[in-house]
Amino acid sequence: MAIKAVVWDIDDTIFDYTGADTEGLRRTLDCEGLPHGYLSAEDALRCWRELTARHWARFAAGAVDFQGQRRDRVRDFLGRVLSDAEADAWFGRHVAHYEAAWSLFPDFLPAFERLSGTHRHAVLSNSSIHNQDRKLRALGVREHFEAVLCAVELGVSKPEAAAFLAACDALGLPPRDVAYVGDHPDIDARGAAEAGLTGIWLDRSGRGGRPELLRIAALGELPGLLGVDTRFGAPSTFG
Repeated sequence: MAIKAVVWDIDDTIFDYTGADTEGLRRTLDCEGLPHGYLSAEDALRCWRELTARHWARFAAGAVDFQGQRRDRVRDFLGRVLSDAEADAWFGRHVAHYEAAWSLFPDFLPAFERLSGTHRHAVLSNSSIHNQDRKLRALGVREHFEAVLCAVELGVSKPEAAAFLAACDALGLPPRDVAYVGDHPDIDARGAAEAGLTGIWLDRSGRGGRPELLRIAALGELPGLLGVDTRFGAPSTFG
């Protein structure tokens, strides 16, 4: 496939969001105590993940702004009425623990290095520039990407075609020359494919299925899929 650029998802693709979020909430509960109504830390973690997905979906649908979904998540999680300032303060304390647990997946940098001489790179995330640019800088990889695009500033989110096409426009390339890799089969891989890009599903959990999608189990498979000879670090002459 004649791919000239890779556009990357961030959370749970190159950055271990789930691991950091889990460890961050555990540390928050250690400091704040287990909220009323939860049987255990595992029960609270499960609820936090469900609330995150629910309120993030509301944000993606335009029903609430970015800060609003955070505040609503905290109120629902704690099960009590909070002012905006109180919700912001709780979330700020949680964020400190969450950020202390930030890390890249260990397969990202080796895969990126194999592709760095043959492909251009950008990021497209369903978050905000404020969060993701800061995150990439803290992780030491912001300079790897020509462009960082996020849903809050774009005004459109994945899987809408306009989000993927904005990333192509930022690179000055047609969709057929761009691959998008992300951990969600529909939001990332299917959405990108329907926009005309090569959509690649990073299936770290090994769920399988979805034969209509290009699937990799780890980022170490990406250079080979894109035609880079990973044995010698040079582009493949085949295909």
